[in-house]
Amino acid sequence: MAPKKHDNTLFPVVMAGGSGTRFWPLSRHSFPKQFLPLASSKALLTETLERLGNMALPKQCYVVCGKKHLSIARKLLPKVPRGNWLAEPQARNTAPAIALALAHISKKNPEALVAIFPADHHVANPKALRVCLQKAMDLAQQGHIATLGIIPHRPETGFGYIRRGEALGEEGYKVRAFVEKPDEETAQKYLASGEYFWNAGIFVFRADVMLEAFGKHMPEVAQALLRIRSALGKTGAPKVLEREFRKMTATSIDFGVAEKADNMAVVPADIGWHDVGSFQALEEVKPRDDNDNVSCAHTLLEECKGNIFWSKKRLVAALGVENLVVVDTEDVLLVLDKRKCQNVRTLVEKLRQDKKLNPYL
Repeated sequence: MAPKKHDNTLFPVVMAGGSGTRFWPLSRHSFPKQFLPLASSKALLTETLERLGNMALPKQCYVVCGKKHLSIARKLLPKVPRGNWLAEPQARNTAPAIALALAHISKKNPEALVAIFPADHHVANPKALRVCLQKAMDLAQQGHIATLGIIPHRPETGFGYIRRGEALGEEGYKVRAFVEKPDEETAQKYLASGEYFWNAGIFVFRADVMLEAFGKHMPEVAQALLRIRSALGKTGAPKVLEREFRKMTATSIDFGVAEKADNMAVVPADIGWHDVGSFQALEEVKPRDDNDNVSCAHTLLEECKGNIFWSKKRLVAALGVENLVVVDTEDVLLVLDKRKCQNVRTLVEKLRQDKKLNPYL
């Protein structure tokens, strides 16, 4: 008997619910990182779908984000149908967000091919991405939950890693393990072994396969998903969503499913990926001058080296400074040592604690 043929139509789902606190004051509660043009002249959210080219029509694309960000996000992706914008009742991490999208997509096609993309990453080589996605789609049709594993080029301690197992033809490998962020020595060993990839949070799977995985590893999510799906199109659907979404465990798809499933596969991906995790990341996605300065601003620089400047209105004039980040917005001027970029979130936390400073969030 010939193997069953599945529909190869791809349904991309963009996860746009992040806050991006390390990009404050550019990123705010009302305007988070994924809406910023950090890697090009377009917002990261816009780039996320555009890099897919003709792999999916707008009517097949879904975006999951918070209620307060819907209007901004829709302006950035005007071709995505209104019914494909899914508002989370509250932020509960990626597993519930994916379940919400799965409720809608699986109602249309129980065996649909679904691809999950974070909205706040950069990919320098979209063509290579599409080649990798096709391999992931092939593995997904075979019943795997496929993920793209970014081929590492440095001993990075800020990312989780994926260890490959045995080969699955020419498409990829079985996943042997997901591992947490390593220390420097361990990261060096991962890089030297050639067996580890960075975890980019990009997944491809059939809807029925992921629903089965939820049922096995996160049964409360599977049950809530089915109740939400059953209510779609009915008068009481919003209330059912509010009630059932809160029942789902607030955790990541990595911890909730990927680390436990025995049908995970990884496709090696050399696609120029970057998570654009802090201001220092601009050095990798923006051009530098002869003195390694990144200038997203009108600047007048003299004897300056290794700085990052961002200003949309005022001229930034600097003399004899090194390794600084200077971010000028309408209401905040941020100046910090470039080595402290990961700690910007501590300033945001102080803003939260001081009611007088809350307006700057």
